[in-house]
Amino acid sequence: MNKKQIILVGGGGHCKSCIEVIESSNEYEIAGIIDVKEKIGETILGYKIIGCDSDLKELKKQFNFALVTVGQIKSNKARVKIFNNLKKIGYELPVIIASTAIVSKHSKIKPGTIIMHQAFVNAACVIGENCIINSKALIEHDCTIGNHCHLSTGIKINGNITIGNDCFIGSNSSFVNGISIVDNVIIGINSLISKSIKEEGIYVGQPTRKIR
Repeated sequence: MNKKQIILVGGGGHCKSCIEVIESSNEYEIAGIIDVKEKIGETILGYKIIGCDSDLKELKKQFNFALVTVGQIKSNKARVKIFNNLKKIGYELPVIIASTAIVSKHSKIKPGTIIMHQAFVNAACVIGENCIINSKALIEHDCTIGNHCHLSTGIKINGNITIGNDCFIGSNSSFVNGISIVDNVIIGINSLISKSIKEEGIYVGQPTRKIR
């Protein structure tokens, strides 16, 4: 089978995790990585940094597929900017699913999202564009996740939950079923979200409380 060639934009730690997922999926061949100009020629896990952001238009003549491999801890501004630029240039931003992840055929995953190892997305879910569904994340039935979200390692999102755009959910957080979260919310590690969050901000604790 001829694999599709893809370039990765962003060469930090998250890029390494994305490489592992892409290799496991056996659908795409990594053609190279985009990072800062000073690092061109260096390698990450054996893949060469072949250019910087200003080279993306020219590289589009060779490659149709790209993935944002910059991580997202608090702010997602860098990921959103790169994603929008890649779309403007005309790249296709595929959905990448790890070989060990389980994604229901009755769910919809939008472009540019990566589903990492041992994540589980159950039936009738919709996950937006340019999201990171990190390792061992559990998303139960009938959930809607907005665009540009990072759902961190080991989270548990029970059924019928809606999470808005531009949200970050910290590792090992748990959600009571049937609640909703507005846009632009950051939830700290090990949090328990037991009721809907109606104001953007930063929330922590068990149960969560707004701290900023």
